[in-house]
Amino acid sequence: MSHNISARRILDDADLRRQQASTNNRANGEDGVIEVEATVTESRTRKRRRTSPNCAADESKLKKKQEAKAIEKIKASKAYKKRKKHAADDDDDDDDDEIARAIFESRHAPLPGQMENCAICDKRFTVTPYSVSGPEGGLLCAPCGREVARERQGSQPKKRPKKQAGGVGSRRSIQSRILDGDVGTKSLATLCVQTLAKNVDMAESLGDLPEHLIDKIARIFSKRRLLRPETLPLFAQPSTESINIYDGAKLGDRDYVSIFQVAPNLRRFKARAAIQFKDEVMDYLLSRDIALESFYLHGANLLSEEKWHEFFMKKGQSLTGVQVYYTDKHFGDDTIDIMATYTPNLRRLKVENNQKMTSKGVESMGGLSSLEHLGLQLQNSPSPTAINGALSKIGPKLKTLSLKIVPDADDSVLQTIHESCSSLTKLRITESEKMTDRGFVDLFTNWRNPPLGLVDLQKCRYIDATHPRTNDDGVGLCGEGFKALMAHSGRHLVDLNVHACRHISQQAFEDAFNEKAHYPELKRLEISFCEEVTDFILGSIFRACPKIKEVNVFGCMKVKEVRVPRGVILVGVPNAQGMITEGID
Repeated sequence: MSHNISARRILDDADLRRQQASTNNRANGEDGVIEVEATVTESRTRKRRRTSPNCAADESKLKKKQEAKAIEKIKASKAYKKRKKHAADDDDDDDDDEIARAIFESRHAPLPGQMENCAICDKRFTVTPYSVSGPEGGLLCAPCGREVARERQGSQPKKRPKKQAGGVGSRRSIQSRILDGDVGTKSLATLCVQTLAKNVDMAESLGDLPEHLIDKIARIFSKRRLLRPETLPLFAQPSTESINIYDGAKLGDRDYVSIFQVAPNLRRFKARAAIQFKDEVMDYLLSRDIALESFYLHGANLLSEEKWHEFFMKKGQSLTGVQVYYTDKHFGDDTIDIMATYTPNLRRLKVENNQKMTSKGVESMGGLSSLEHLGLQLQNSPSPTAINGALSKIGPKLKTLSLKIVPDADDSVLQTIHESCSSLTKLRITESEKMTDRGFVDLFTNWRNPPLGLVDLQKCRYIDATHPRTNDDGVGLCGEGFKALMAHSGRHLVDLNVHACRHISQQAFEDAFNEKAHYPELKRLEISFCEEVTDFILGSIFRACPKIKEVNVFGCMKVKEVRVPRGVILVGVPNAQGMITEGID
């Protein structure tokens, strides 16, 4: 019930209570008086707005007049004088007005949760702690606040990222460049390529750049994930004979089709992460009169084996190189049989991360009579019999042989290599669990093959979790096999990898790198997790290998404080300075 209480009486009672409160607070200063008077004035103003038909201009003038009067009273208050005392000593009247206005706005600003009218669009909205102040005072609703914030941000210049002058980030960047081989002053061509990569959206074509620079641009594009349908035309031109796609994850099947549409003279095709290279793309390739010489496909596990068969039947005559990676179960033994029939000029074959091919397919590779380069990494480990059967037929012509992750390969494979292969320049056999040190000695002793340039025998070691240090049978590459390797190929070796061949003894290292040893071509050496490597052995390596550039010693806990020559990168030293050390001596 209202009990006949009018709105006028409620307003007068509220004003009376405010006046009484201000009287009680006079002892604390004049702040209460100012606040009460401003509130009373504001309430009366609201009353006049409701009762009088004044226009918006008159209301604005009245509001500004009241604000000015309240600000003048604030300037005479103790709070204002106290804040001005803590501020900088400046007699500027504008600064005085700003301080007074800040006090005024802080006292009269609506609290979060209250309703307020937007200072721009006059729309009613709920005040939040994130409400933005208007350019002429008051608060703004969310849409107007976003617009004002966008305008303010646009008027301010963007802050440029600070260039690192030192510290951890700079050191990491420098060390990354060192590992990439980017040491010293960059060439003009490198700077141009990097500038192009930064401004790829402005490029229309690559012009008549040489092939090696185009390949460098393609690598940078893939590293920065810039290769997409919009930038692909930079590489696919009517005169293009070689195209290298190092990251095709953003390309669709129509993009691959467009390559064969635009480049009728294409001879060498390479695509990594070519997920969308499907049957439809292969159908279009088969319909074109394109004589491919090299075909490199990575990750195309949606391409069926039937299309592979059609490809080799129609395009096999001109093919000299085929490299297939991550094709899961769509490239098997039958495909090798087809290749043996329809690819008479094939000189390079590499099949890795394949789940379908078995020992039967490996043995069928013996029918590829022109093969010079063979690389295998199969999910189904081939048997020694299958490997021996293939190598006995194609071994005399082989120049490179790579057998990755062959746990079942034994000494008979090494014996077949010794007897059949006489032209190898690269040999890679990894993760064999049955080859012995005696087998490696027999391989490298009196071998009529010329000295090798690259040898990779990583993880050919004895595996037994119960007795990891005991190796009575000499399984894997041990000391005698390592010395036989260095005696046969040491003078021409460029890259040597004996990672995790932990049974090579300290004495074997010291004998191989003795004071009379000299390996003039060795540039990269991987001896990580060879536990017997010491500072003395590393010093002997630096002395015996004048061209050495990089040595990896992860897990070699006996390496402590070796002195590294200038220009040599030692990676993996467990010291407080980091994992990479570039010599300065």
